Parts: sequence; C-alpha cells; structure tokens
Amino acid sequence: MAARLFLIPMHLGEPDTKKMFPAVNLDIIQDLRYYVVENARTARRFIKSTGYEGTIHDIHIFEMDKHAPDVTAEKFMKPLLEGHDMGLLSEAGVPGVADPGAILVYWAHRHQIRVVPLGGRSSILMALMASGLNGQKFRFHGYLPVQQSLRIHALRNMEKVSMKESETQIFMETPYRNRNLLADILNTCHPGSLLCIATDITLQTESILTQSIAAWKQNIPDIHKRPTIFLIQGHAR
Repeated sequence: MAARLFLIPMHLGEPDTKKMFPAVNLDIIQDLRYYVVENARTARRFIKSTGYEGTIHDIHIFEMDKHAPDVTAEKFMKPLLEGHDMGLLSEAGVPGVADPGAILVYWAHRHQIRVVPLGGRSSILMALMASGLNGQKFRFHGYLPVQQSLRIHALRNMEKVSMKESETQIFMETPYRNRNLLADILNTCHPGSLLCIATDITLQTESILTQSIAAWKQNIPDIHKRPTIFLIQGHAR
C-alpha cells in the first residue's frame, strides 16, 4: 500500500488521552514509527499517554522548524517517499489549523501522498459551538498584530465586517498577552457587540461565556497566561 500522512490531533490540556480520542486514533498510533512534530518531548509524552505498547525510543521523531516548515518537509518527509506511514502532530488541537504543519500537508499533496485527517478536539470549533454566535458564517483570523495601533485597527475592521455580514469573527492571542488584547477589545468595540471568551477549553478550569461588551466591562475576567479563544459578533451602531 502507498504511504499515508496521518494528521493526529493532540489534546488541548492534560486530560485522559484514552478517553479523549476515538479508538481508531489510538490504533493508528500503535502502528506508526515515523512522526513530524512541533516539540519532540511533548510528542513522546503524548504517544506514551495513548497506551503505546512499543519502545518510545524506537520511534523516529523529527522536530519541525516552525520558522521554516518548508525546509522541514524536504528534510524529514523522506520516509513517506520510501513507503512508510507517518504522523503529523501539533502542540495542541488539530494539525494544519493555526499551525505550521499546513506546509507539510501541502508537500504531501504535491508528492501524491495520501493525507488522512483524524478526528479530535479543535479549540476554535469548540469555542464557536459553545458561543451561541453565528455558526453558519464565521471567519478565523488567527493571531492579531502585536503592535497596539494595528491590533485596534484589526478589531475595528472585524467588528465592521461582522455587523455588515452577520459573521462571527474568531481570533486568539499568545496567553501572556491576553490582558492587553482584552483591554483593547473592551475599549474599542461597541458596548452592544457580543463577545465570547472561551478559556482553558477541555480543562477543569474551562470557562466559556458570551455577553455584551458592556457586561464584560462590569466584570473583567483574569485570563492572563490561560489559552483563550475570542469571538465577536458586531452590534449595529
């Protein structure tokens, strides 16, 4: 059989892996001997948590260069060309979504390698599901600009588009910058616009709440250094 690239979801925190993923994922992990990952240490811990019965050190784990994933593809994807199945692991969530692994997936398509996505948790979709905002029409922006003036400009544009198109706007931030982003959201967006703050998804400390900007200003949550997804649905001015 031709080689396959399996896109394997990672847990979002530290839950019981065996309960979190479908049995088919765990069966595939038992058979794989080659992986491309974001972090080798995290990947070995994850593979071991699935109940892997082999010797972890016998697995070939290649760590991708986040700043040059195209170089990683040419350097480490050779086992696929030799007929070996391979797994692609993100640090959290699903590979290829807000993740440098997308370039490796495209490499596989260019080389006629079958790509097999496996089911798992995506904080982006889980936040949208639980937000109560428009799930028929939405847009994911990834990380907003670090520079405040550019970030505020992006927020204004997203709110404007959301109001015009009835489109939910989804974005995220590096956890240690959450406070700055939230402050800009509350100071920039219309008091009637709806904001969902989805924090620590799947963890025991999980918190997902949607309310108006005005309501959030009355009780600002402490989300510093906590993984968070933000969703906005603009209010007509």
